[in-house]
Amino acid sequence: MADIDLASIETVDGLDVKGKRVLVRADLNVPVEAGAVADATRIERVLPTIEALRKNGAKVVLLSHFGRPKGERSPDTSLRPVAVKLEELLGAKVLFLDDCIGPEVEAGVASLKDGDVALLENLRYHAGETKNDTAFAKQLAALGDIYVDDAFSCAHRAHASVEAIAHLMPAYAGMAMMAEIEALSAALEDPKRPVMAVVGGAKVSTKIDVLTNLAQRMDMIVVGGGMANTFLFAQGIDVAKSLHEPDFVSTVKEITEKAKASGCEIVLPVDVVVANELAEGVETSVCGVNEIPSDAGALDQGPASIARLKDKLANTRTILWNGPLGAFEIAPFGEGTYALAREAAKQSRAGTLISVAGGGDTVRALNMAGVAGDFTYISTAGGAFLEWLAGKQLPGVAALAGAKVAAGATVA
Repeated sequence: MADIDLASIETVDGLDVKGKRVLVRADLNVPVEAGAVADATRIERVLPTIEALRKNGAKVVLLSHFGRPKGERSPDTSLRPVAVKLEELLGAKVLFLDDCIGPEVEAGVASLKDGDVALLENLRYHAGETKNDTAFAKQLAALGDIYVDDAFSCAHRAHASVEAIAHLMPAYAGMAMMAEIEALSAALEDPKRPVMAVVGGAKVSTKIDVLTNLAQRMDMIVVGGGMANTFLFAQGIDVAKSLHEPDFVSTVKEITEKAKASGCEIVLPVDVVVANELAEGVETSVCGVNEIPSDAGALDQGPASIARLKDKLANTRTILWNGPLGAFEIAPFGEGTYALAREAAKQSRAGTLISVAGGGDTVRALNMAGVAGDFTYISTAGGAFLEWLAGKQLPGVAALAGAKVAAGATVA
């Protein structure tokens, strides 16, 4: 988030909202199965902001996208089921409006009393949303007096309800948005050191920018998953059938050189769990990284590697985690990830480690290890989390700080 003064972002704390219409940009893009919300995590994240605004007498108007309808209406992309779940969680009536702009919406918002909540229909039913169209943003802004962005997971998108609208009316960060900014700033911008990043996943090609940025900021980067195989291959190690990307050897060497110049240690496995195929119940063995059988592939980090990581973690004060160490979805190839996660959780509980994690696979792995609740902060964002790690400007955050969207910012 270079060139952005995060300290200039104003929050809803102490904000006078009594009798005012407050537009709250939330991320209510949640899984819906058989017409009902299947996972309410993202709804729950925005509840504290909604409750605080209601308590202080605001008329709360919620804005969100849902799926990728591409301007076409359909029952599968309606926010109506979300309104039902929101009512249940709030224990209060939620007025659902069948559009997000237009006379009927204006009338619905005008009918709200202090403390009432309304949810507008899917913003992406209008092409102006994803085009960051100022005219569409003005129609949204006309519905409220104050704008609150509580959707960090959408902050990497230069969309009308995220970026353009924040320049048209008084704009503030909601509680979930600030919690995310503060957690990521604590881990990346000004961390307690030593700071360790765990970056895992299948392919280096998907996280080049992340690795390049972190190599110049972290004290050490633990590389896991298939990415570690590519790093080992770049060192001339025969990784046999292990998933790796030979075409990215030069990229890996560039990242390694940047890390070396910055005093950042790249930590690779010294032993691995191997098998002939990635399947449940398959026969496995452990070997050094230089001894991978020609008919096998590395699918997790071995016990010596994990013991080494635990030793390094003992002297670490901040850990930033994105991506598993192995193919955790299939037993027993999650044991390395779980072991390190439990150690990080233990140190977090003891107050000796600040632990910040994010990304869908990471959160799933931490939940499977039973330790997600022990981490200092778990991000529900996906793309926005990765772009922050890559050092990119997030249009939604920049707009709250009063900065215009940077050229080339994500639109889709």
